[in-house]
Amino acid sequence: MRRARIERKTAETDIRLELALEGDSAYENDTGCGFLDHMLDLFAKHGGFGLRVKCRGDTRVDYHHTVEDIGIVLGEALRQALGDKRGIARYGSFLLPMDEALVLTAIDLSGRTMCCCGLELPSPRVGDFDTELAEEFFLGFCRGAQVTLHLKQLAGSNTHHILEAAFKGFGRALAAAAAPDPRHPDELPSTKGVL
Repeated sequence: MRRARIERKTAETDIRLELALEGDSAYENDTGCGFLDHMLDLFAKHGGFGLRVKCRGDTRVDYHHTVEDIGIVLGEALRQALGDKRGIARYGSFLLPMDEALVLTAIDLSGRTMCCCGLELPSPRVGDFDTELAEEFFLGFCRGAQVTLHLKQLAGSNTHHILEAAFKGFGRALAAAAAPDPRHPDELPSTKGVL
């Protein structure tokens, strides 16, 4: 089973995160930010991942450190769970509709960090969540995981729907990229010989 458990404590956050890429689809997220919990639940459910996150952050300041650090730790957990990446598909993409919103997500488990977040969010907040923090989450994830991620909004006028489409599509695309490639079960999916 491809699993990881990461604990990370800084002056700003204290995070315990468990990720299972298969064999466990339970999720339980307590980040101190209700909207982020909702987005992580969507990511786990639609990716078919087991995900448990417990975070205590300096939310009296705002949610920035919590959101970014959870993204980093989730990325580190993915990198650990994938090991040397031998036998994976490597690439995954998903086009996800959520009512009027439509978001394309594409990921390459390349070992190179790049995040292109093309979400146009009309509202600066959803509840008490600053919507610009969604990009900080994805940037943190890419840094931690060392992957390339593109999010491209093709339609949408409701900020909540756009973010739901992004997180659901992120789960689906990542599941496809991390899936075993039955054609090449023992091969590294790169002509360089390293990812």
